Amino acid sequence: MLFHLPKLPAEIRVTHLNARINEQRKKIAQSTASKLELLQLSQQFSKEARTRKKNNQKVYVIDFKGDMAASAVENLREEITLILATAKAGRDRVVVRLESPGGIVHGYGLAAAQLVRLRDAGFHLTICVDKVAASGGYMMACIGNEIISAPFAVIGSIGVVAQVPNFNRLLKEHNVDFELYTAGQYKRTVTMFGENTEEGKAKFEEELQQTHALFKHFVEKYRPQLNVEKVATGEHWYGQDSLDLNLVDKLQTSDEYLLSLLTVHDVYLIQTRRKPTLGEKLGLQAAQMADSLIPAVMNKVMDTLVQTNANLVQLRDPKF
Repeated sequence: MLFHLPKLPAEIRVTHLNARINEQRKKIAQSTASKLELLQLSQQFSKEARTRKKNNQKVYVIDFKGDMAASAVENLREEITLILATAKAGRDRVVVRLESPGGIVHGYGLAAAQLVRLRDAGFHLTICVDKVAASGGYMMACIGNEIISAPFAVIGSIGVVAQVPNFNRLLKEHNVDFELYTAGQYKRTVTMFGENTEEGKAKFEEELQQTHALFKHFVEKYRPQLNVEKVATGEHWYGQDSLDLNLVDKLQTSDEYLLSLLTVHDVYLIQTRRKPTLGEKLGLQAAQMADSLIPAVMNKVMDTLVQTNANLVQLRDPKF
């Protein structure tokens, strides 16, 4: 009998960015500055600390790096729950450094819903995009009170896509029958192995259009200044064009934006890390041993086969 042990709880790490940056500034100054300059730097640190205390406003920074399945939502939900439980709405602010090209609809729907929790609770939410916030990534970004984008970040791609390969003719050529049984007229619209009907294709297209309409309405709700019909074409834009179209509010890197906050705000980076279970550790060790024994060529072949199988499984699901 096999027993499946639950994953260990997440480990939350909180880093005071002001203290970390000041420590780095101090180390550099100790090697390059005079005693007088070191004294002046120490006085500057004290002055900034007094300003932050008087301002009494904290900024919480969280990161979201999205993949096709939006798997980072598991950490995102815990980090947001921690902020909601400890921070003060209306006073404290939240910054999300977001990077995502989009992915499956239900995954990014849940990720966006997590950010909505912050907006609904009354927090000022800033979304920073350094590389890409496209499709489902932009659906998350639009929830922010403001969107700050690096000059060459990819922004937009408000659309829905689904790819469905069909092997029916290949099966027929090899005298292979494919039987599909369903209950419900539209339980299955198009398939990878059966013969797709015009009715099934039309229904599948209708479902994609409905998903696109839902996407547009969501963006319009949280970013009313945006002409959604003009940009909901599946296209993406860079820099000044995304700013001119109101897809973003400012062109600036996340580093520059956070640095501007440090002198008057206490800024905290919230990170979630899950400790691997014993089984996962053993699996990692086994994988490392295999890597040392199997030639690089075989590794590439296996990676290709695994990726191909994953793509076939996910192809039918509509994606933002």
